[in-house]
Amino acid sequence: MKTKQKWAVALLTGVMALSLTACADKTSSNGGDSKASNYPEKPIVMVAPSGAGGGWDKTARSVTKVLGEAKLVDQTMTVENKPGGGGTVFMADYATAEKKNDYRLFVSSPPILINNLKKEGYTPYGYKNTTPLAQLTRDYGAIVVKADSKYTDLKSLVDALKADPSKITIAGGSAPGSMDHLVAVLPAFKSGVDPKKVKYVSYDGGGEAIAALLGGNADAIGTDASSVGEYLKAGKVKVLAVAAPQRLGGDLKDIPTMKEQGVDAEFLIWRGVFGPQDMSDAAKKFWNDKLKALSDSPEWKKELQVNGWESDYKNADDFKAYLAKQEVEVKDMLTALGMAK
Repeated sequence: MKTKQKWAVALLTGVMALSLTACADKTSSNGGDSKASNYPEKPIVMVAPSGAGGGWDKTARSVTKVLGEAKLVDQTMTVENKPGGGGTVFMADYATAEKKNDYRLFVSSPPILINNLKKEGYTPYGYKNTTPLAQLTRDYGAIVVKADSKYTDLKSLVDALKADPSKITIAGGSAPGSMDHLVAVLPAFKSGVDPKKVKYVSYDGGGEAIAALLGGNADAIGTDASSVGEYLKAGKVKVLAVAAPQRLGGDLKDIPTMKEQGVDAEFLIWRGVFGPQDMSDAAKKFWNDKLKALSDSPEWKKELQVNGWESDYKNADDFKAYLAKQEVEVKDMLTALGMAK
């Protein structure tokens, strides 16, 4: 009798073990905790929602390069360019078809806010249709004039805009309602001038905008501060102000901020990494750890120096909170321009 009981117990134990194994296999095959804990298990794509050579493209390639060099990610990482509509073409697909794809990330900057808030070129998809993972770099808006311009400081330009904004041509390297446009009219807007009355001329890229300035076809340009260093060193331009909380370093160390000159304005041009809206907890934790390690690595510090970028790491929670704050500021400006959706 005891022998029969022992066999029964052994048989029951074996059946239970097989059942537990089957359940575990089923959980793993359905993408449960067992599988998620092994993320990443296949190659990862980092998307630049633009053509090759631009800021997003350079950021995506630098991030993937350093993640590999610093041995932070073992899986293969590739960069894919998805140009069109300043990022709107990519977002339309990413926010719908890719919303659960943990293996497809992308880089972006303030246009992800602007395109979701303005009427022209509007997209219903913005940062809330993603998982913000980390801000990595910062740049700031700048107001630039030709070296021999009669405008010697920001006040002299603002005074001229107050007198008659229609007589001042301010250019930028992107379309009306875009980032360069917002930077260009920021001093006027913050000084009580109707930004709709400021004559803004758009060019296809910052290089063309600077060429227009040097050619006498614009009185000033709104641009990102990091793009004007070589022209400043060559004595071709003057930077009237940077839209930063304090003076910057390097070639711009002597340039006053807008606030120093009585204009209470800032415009941070950040670049960061995003994942899909329904990203798994395991993937979010993985990238939170890896992107923090990236920002601390000597390889990344070298990459920042090579590209003339400033480090400004924000983790996922801080980055998301900042995006909500900047969204309000951008909406206020677009509304004043009559360009909000």
